[in-house]
Amino acid sequence: MLPNALIQPLTDGMFKGIYHGKQCHVADIAAVLSRAWSAGVDRIIVTGGSLEESKEALSIAETDGRLFCTVGVHPTRCGEFEDSGDPDKHFLDLMSLAKKGVAKGKVVAIGECGLDYDRLHFCPSEIQKKYFEKQFELAYAMKLPMFLHMRAAAEDFCDILGRNMDRLAFESFENFTPNCPAFRITLMRNFEQSPGLRATNVFGSGVTHSFTGSAEDRDKLLSFSNLYIGVNGCSLKTAENLEVVKGIPLERLMIETDSPYCEIKNTHAGINFVKSLWPSKKKEKYEQECIVKGRNEPCLVRQVLEVVAGCKGVGDIEQLSKTVYHNTCRVFFPQDLDSAADALLSGSHDAK
Repeated sequence: MLPNALIQPLTDGMFKGIYHGKQCHVADIAAVLSRAWSAGVDRIIVTGGSLEESKEALSIAETDGRLFCTVGVHPTRCGEFEDSGDPDKHFLDLMSLAKKGVAKGKVVAIGECGLDYDRLHFCPSEIQKKYFEKQFELAYAMKLPMFLHMRAAAEDFCDILGRNMDRLAFESFENFTPNCPAFRITLMRNFEQSPGLRATNVFGSGVTHSFTGSAEDRDKLLSFSNLYIGVNGCSLKTAENLEVVKGIPLERLMIETDSPYCEIKNTHAGINFVKSLWPSKKKEKYEQECIVKGRNEPCLVRQVLEVVAGCKGVGDIEQLSKTVYHNTCRVFFPQDLDSAADALLSGSHDAK
């Protein structure tokens, strides 16, 4: 059983048995979670993609001590700010919800937010950019990391990211350094030169999840010292995808399923590395003990781990799991980074 922490959109209708507006089987989130825990998943972060979905994510997170959530607005749904009739109030409602969730120990990130230029028919780029930038204010106010989305928008995404992550990190430096010019100059030099110092400001960090970009896009993201890259089945479709993933350093990698989407299919380049299988049934022949064919689940993160290990040539899959778990904790659960957690990573430098 391998430790792991996942970020999942468990608010999706498929986990209520609804597909394309049709009820095909009973709601089965309890069975889905049971399979996840049995597969070694340690914690799940339920993602919010709108104000209402973020409320639902918090409600789900409150049902189990191993569940947490995010609060934010997905790029394709940023039109809800304008549609609300009062964008400022809509933002304050998000802020209020985030504060409520943080007080309960449940909200651990702001997002899912970012840019998606593959689906501009849902929301134009200018609206996406405006409210992506706005949500950095939420991350700074709440001192939280960010759960990020980037599709066919690397240039604008990295421009906004750089502008705001540097500002967030610098503002935290401004707020927490003594009022002594010599001390501030020395510490600022160290701050600029040391990723470790910047990493202590978790609200200047995050993960760009479900990464499907090019090697050039990957390297742009890796240029941000406290940004991680998350991969799932959508990241592992082609031989080119596998080469891109191969170039992500293990210390900057997270894995996920993004279920109920982004499963690893038989047509994917990484399928030959998959070893773990679960019995499945079509949704019309639903059985609680089986996964639903064509619907991804958190338990299947093991397959993502296997493909990543295979394409990177990592033999010790248990050590790889501990490394990506540690990465996830570093961003979303920094309170867990004690000596015991570090001990789990002994020998991790051999897993390259």
